[in-house]
Amino acid sequence: MHKILEKRDLTPVTKMLVVDAPLVARAALPGQFVVVRVHSRGERIPLTIADYDRGAGTVTIVVQQVGKTSALLASMNVGEEILDFLGPLGKPAPLRDGGHVICVGGGFGAAAIYPIVKALKSKGTKVSVIVGARTKDLILLDKELEAACDCFYVTTDDGSRGLKGLVTRQIEALIAGGESIDEVVAVGPMVMMRAVAECTRPYGISTLVSMDSIMVDGTGLCGSCRVTVGGEVKFSCVDGPMFDGHRIDYEEAIRRSRLYLKEQEVSTRYAGQARS
Repeated sequence: MHKILEKRDLTPVTKMLVVDAPLVARAALPGQFVVVRVHSRGERIPLTIADYDRGAGTVTIVVQQVGKTSALLASMNVGEEILDFLGPLGKPAPLRDGGHVICVGGGFGAAAIYPIVKALKSKGTKVSVIVGARTKDLILLDKELEAACDCFYVTTDDGSRGLKGLVTRQIEALIAGGESIDEVVAVGPMVMMRAVAECTRPYGISTLVSMDSIMVDGTGLCGSCRVTVGGEVKFSCVDGPMFDGHRIDYEEAIRRSRLYLKEQEVSTRYAGQARS
């Protein structure tokens, strides 16, 4: 059993939980994830590790209420215990030594880039962060990310904060301004990651994207996270979740990400009964 030690509301539907998980914290690295099961009758869901503290033995996860299980997890309070907290899983994100890396977090993806930003900075790499959201109220971990990086930018679809438009508009502005960029790391909705990859492709800028959004089981057993990378079939949960963004078959990946929309709609409908 893994006790919730801290809880913080990030948005009305997004919660940050600090969980007592010393064995996971001891081995965790940026880019990895955990698989969580709230109770013995519950489903397993993969969640990106948003932070970890080896000394305190804690792992931080960010939960967005999408279906019944995520709503149940988000409704839990400090002192309550999660039955299963398996990890760390997946391959760590490759971290560049030196140069300039831009980390892009779209919506929920802002939490996933946080440990990557901190690790890059610790290696002496210059790090710029771009976070994007539909509106200013949906921006996650902006204070933490701004404190951890060299340059911080915000884009919002409605222009309520920062540059109005998509994250690619900020990337294009930096390129046009003559900024030297060695690599881009993007985590967020599939269409956003595809747009980032297409933005950087003409300039030959190395681009990594996280395919965690198509994972279900998280251990390579269910096969739901199959993704074609450079013509080869990979499994996001065991071969990734980070891949070369210029080699992903996004059309296939987007189709796969929509496989369980009907089931998600049903679970969301009954999310209000999550604790029953």
